[in-house]
Amino acid sequence: MPHALDGVRIVDFSRVLAGPLATMVLADLGAHVTKIERPDGGDDTRAWGPPYDDGGRATYFQAANRNKDSVVLDLRTADGADRARELAASADVVVENFRPGVMDRLGLGHAELSAASPGLVYCSITGFGSGAGAALPGYDLLIQALGGLMSITGEPDGEPQKVGVALVDVISGLFASVGVLAALRHRERTGEGQRVEIDLLSCLLAALANQGSAYTLAGRVGGRMGNAHPSIAPYEPLPTGDGDLVLAVGNDRQFGALARVIGRPELAEDDRFAANEARVAHRAELRRLLVDALAAEPAADWVPALSAAGVPAGQVNDIAGAFALAESLGLAPVVEVPRPDGTSARLTRNPIGLSATPPTYRSAPPDLDERPSQPTP
Repeated sequence: MPHALDGVRIVDFSRVLAGPLATMVLADLGAHVTKIERPDGGDDTRAWGPPYDDGGRATYFQAANRNKDSVVLDLRTADGADRARELAASADVVVENFRPGVMDRLGLGHAELSAASPGLVYCSITGFGSGAGAALPGYDLLIQALGGLMSITGEPDGEPQKVGVALVDVISGLFASVGVLAALRHRERTGEGQRVEIDLLSCLLAALANQGSAYTLAGRVGGRMGNAHPSIAPYEPLPTGDGDLVLAVGNDRQFGALARVIGRPELAEDDRFAANEARVAHRAELRRLLVDALAAEPAADWVPALSAAGVPAGQVNDIAGAFALAESLGLAPVVEVPRPDGTSARLTRNPIGLSATPPTYRSAPPDLDERPSQPTP
């Protein structure tokens, strides 16, 4: 089967999540990725457990490292750094997420490697850029706090909350993979490599989307609203006769349908609720009226009735429920990825669908210094 990135060779010096996720996305698309790991345990996430799989491997590491080889090198030694330079010399892409200046001191910085390989795409991922923020540690939790995300997550009278996954790392990894692909396309046209720079803080600010533009365009600083939405109502979970019902009413037609299904059609004609802007202004009153009406039935009964009327509604799934839903919809969320010993790892499918060059799952995340994959021609 052809791969979109056949022949692309990546040397990956990154650890933890943002960089490894970026290179795994590219590996799924056919790139050959060599992951460079330190000799005393490798990538930090190899020790981030529990949980572990049946073979005692940390599940965190496996989330971002399939389709890669593992090569152990001590970059602090002359031999290790020389071997790393040899690998980089034959690479199309280098990815690293050390603090700014570390790769330069090791003789593996952009200037040195690109002088030897002018077509090299060199991707650096930092926490706060390579300027005044170079010395700051780029941990996801810290970025969520300093980047404003925790200030808009949680209950209004509660403490700031982080998101339940390292979301900034995930977003940054995806931005990094887009940057690498853009740089490869430029090199294809011109033969010229370039440096791709990604910092986690900028990625988070870009991902604030409407919350960010509310500030940049209107000077409005958002705050914690629990599960409510700053610009849409009702758009939150509400209690029912049994269980919580999530409503995501995005327009006035959907609200009219909601009002009819719950037996309160007059709400759609009420000046306080007829239009979205009015509903946002009167969200507390609207919530009380909706909760009163929804108490008549359990959430499990409301969902099919509302869905049939075109109202986005559902119940809150746990992780197992989310995978089960995707399975029931034919989305095949889990893939079996082979290990060299004949076993396999059950991992989340790459969500990119390509009709001619789909992602492939050639090898499970490697054990330390294991080389299960083969370069594509």
